[in-house]
Amino acid sequence: MADAAITFLLESGAQLLKSYYELISGAEDELKKLRNELALLKAYLRQAVKKEQKEDSLIEIERQIREAIYEAEDTIDSCLTEAGVASTRNKLLRGFKSKRGTLASEVKTLRQGKVTPLLEKAEKYFANMQTGDGSAKSGDGSGKGLEDQRKNLGKKDRGKLDVISIIGMPGLGKTTLAWKIFQNENIVQFHFPVRIWVYVSQEFNRKDVLLTILKAFSKEDLPHMEYDDLVNSVRSSLENTKFLLVLDDVWTVDAWKVIQEVLPEKNVMSKVLITTRDKNVATHANVLREPHQLRFLTDQESWELLQLKVFDDDPCPPELQDTGYHIAKQCRGLPLAIVVIGGILVDQFSKAQGMLAILKSMWEDVRENVSRYFKDHVKDEDREKGTADVVALSYNKLPDALRECFLYLGVFPEDYVIPAWTLTRLWIAEGFIQRKEGESLEKTAEESLNDLITRNLVIVEGRNAIGEVKTCRVHDVIRQFCISKADEQNLFKEIKKTKEGGLHPPVSEIENYRRLCIHSNLSDFLSAGRKLKGPGVRSFLCFYRKPFAMQPKYISTIPDAFTLLRVLDYMSVKFNQFPIRVAKLIHLRYLTLSWDDLDHLPVDISELWNLQTLVIDTKSRTLNIQANIWKMIQLRHLKTKAAIKLLDIKGEGKAGENLQTLSSLSPESCKEEVFNKARNLKKLGIRGNLLNLLDAKCSLENLAFLENLKLVNDLSYELETGSSLCRLLQPNFLPPKLKRLTLTATFLPWRDMSTLGKIDGLQVLKLKDNAFTGDHWNAVSGGFRSLQFLLIASTDLEFWDASDDHDHLPSLRCLVLRSCKELGKIPLCLKKSLQILDIDHVSESAAESARKIKEEKERMPQEKGRWGKFTLNVGAGCK
Repeated sequence: MADAAITFLLESGAQLLKSYYELISGAEDELKKLRNELALLKAYLRQAVKKEQKEDSLIEIERQIREAIYEAEDTIDSCLTEAGVASTRNKLLRGFKSKRGTLASEVKTLRQGKVTPLLEKAEKYFANMQTGDGSAKSGDGSGKGLEDQRKNLGKKDRGKLDVISIIGMPGLGKTTLAWKIFQNENIVQFHFPVRIWVYVSQEFNRKDVLLTILKAFSKEDLPHMEYDDLVNSVRSSLENTKFLLVLDDVWTVDAWKVIQEVLPEKNVMSKVLITTRDKNVATHANVLREPHQLRFLTDQESWELLQLKVFDDDPCPPELQDTGYHIAKQCRGLPLAIVVIGGILVDQFSKAQGMLAILKSMWEDVRENVSRYFKDHVKDEDREKGTADVVALSYNKLPDALRECFLYLGVFPEDYVIPAWTLTRLWIAEGFIQRKEGESLEKTAEESLNDLITRNLVIVEGRNAIGEVKTCRVHDVIRQFCISKADEQNLFKEIKKTKEGGLHPPVSEIENYRRLCIHSNLSDFLSAGRKLKGPGVRSFLCFYRKPFAMQPKYISTIPDAFTLLRVLDYMSVKFNQFPIRVAKLIHLRYLTLSWDDLDHLPVDISELWNLQTLVIDTKSRTLNIQANIWKMIQLRHLKTKAAIKLLDIKGEGKAGENLQTLSSLSPESCKEEVFNKARNLKKLGIRGNLLNLLDAKCSLENLAFLENLKLVNDLSYELETGSSLCRLLQPNFLPPKLKRLTLTATFLPWRDMSTLGKIDGLQVLKLKDNAFTGDHWNAVSGGFRSLQFLLIASTDLEFWDASDDHDHLPSLRCLVLRSCKELGKIPLCLKKSLQILDIDHVSESAAESARKIKEEKERMPQEKGRWGKFTLNVGAGCK
């Protein structure tokens, strides 16, 4: 992971040399030498990426490199911060002249004292490095309540060898379920004369796997066989035999492909059962069968398993049942976690020597501190199959570029629903995402999140209209592993209150950490005032369950204490005045602020020229941007629900070319010069009196990269006013690559839907609060070729005409109808592609037509794919 730190510093250094050359004149030679040596270190480190088990010497080298990187960052940024006391960039230049010699001297001292010796040590290590083979063992825990899941695995694809995959996060019970199937006496042992269990493992050895299979057929001296002879013998033995082959713990697609070579595809009598953490493996194993995703246990099943672990077949004493149930519930349905806690309760049962009063007190302590007991167990290296060991197998398999992204998940509170947008932008600001040729940082970050989901380390909580991840979370066991591992590597530190009433870590030790997160007791932390000093602290993240009201006396505490911050997440902190000292944090890349009455962004914010993401939470209808955002040349995302009014639209050179998100812009600010600067926008919201947008004669046609557009008409109009807004749908107004469009209160006539239907790439269409009005929509055949999601909410539509012979919405997968009380029925022809129908507050006749569509769909062959089988959701407003 030192590789990611080096990459981040190299890119920052390149940006410094490119954009702020005048700032570093006189120090550029030393900076270039430092960059060259760091680039060599990076090249050496990448040689070690394939080593899953790293020697202590390599781990120590990485630690030393990380410390050197941090010191280099702090040295450069401290000089910039000292020079940045002036409020304008021109003054900054004058202030920096006296710092150039200091910067050159300090960089030289750092390079010669630490970086160069490290480079020599790395050269020596990698010259002698040899790749060794190791072995790893894993366990998935055990659990009850899996009988219903076992039944779902009995279906067979006819015509060729059936391959079934079981996938799930570490500790969910994949191996346990496979073993239950393997040992089933009534069906499996009767129907499959030959049953073979192969533990594939993380350290895949193809010869050992084949030897294990062949041992089921022969007792000869097999290890001395040549590999080609072994392949032929295994294939021949499996061809004419009815067998069940269980491949437990398959880690990679490459391992599966090696095994697949010996499997007789035409042996339709047999079955292969795979357990894996990686969905890609399951998909490659059988593209025609969806893998069986192992579910979490219910609270009742968790309690049954905990009782079985602690008491065997004896009943749980009534005095312990309520406490025990709540302990089991806090394990969140993960069998391994239940087994771990069960082992702790067994130990306590022994220590209490049957005295229920003492035992109940012990159990109450576990109930109140389940997370702490997990943490203690994670660090206990003497226990077999501990949670750390199980999760560590997946962690060690991660590419280096993903490891910090994964561990970073621990900064969020327990059970926190994490917005995917927020997570990926934080990863980028922290420097965890490395650039890929021809791909945006945001795209790479989204791929990283999907990779962690595929590996069953992150749980998808919600998806958007076209199936992309919207929110996610991590299981408590995974989170505890992240916290423990991050602590070892000094990646981040959570500030907590101790039982004695103090803070851990103490305020005096804050300066030892790079990233701080706090989820409670923020007042206690801020009360330290001037004692708070963290010259190396780069991130401060505050995630409260409920909004925290910031007292005026503490407003400048964090900016004054941590002057080199790159990330400041204040979204759960409510201000009553603008924290102007934030504008002095010139290294900020990510900033979120929340103030209900905020109606302007002061000019001082213009000095945050490193800022990439700015999120403003306010209840004001408009937000006047006094700051010149065109000076903030790194700005990629400006996000707020208020209508942004740009008071300064002047900018030179590359001003605005990095902007991807601008929401929501006021119609008055939608000027040609604005869109010429922000020509690379991908997401745009426009909110206000949309007639002003049309009067400005401004077109969105030249925004060639715009994919997501929201048009919100804030003012109330009479029905006939809609004709004035019809120009919004003219071909020369909308951008060509639009994929998602939301219209709110635009009062357009339904006949203009045909214009939207001509946008070839449109996938999502949301029509809210009388976006279209009138009683009749006569659908035109052949439109909306790519539309997958349609929402219609709050409309007076009565007749939606589309006959069965019309090619109407041919790709529609999800239809949502809200408050369409006048609508008589839903066109039956939508059944052709529809997979989800969600209705609420519609007429009884419309609800009846929805049920008719459901009946028709149930008669049709079930389609496979992302959306699964047809689902009809009927809201309470329909009953």
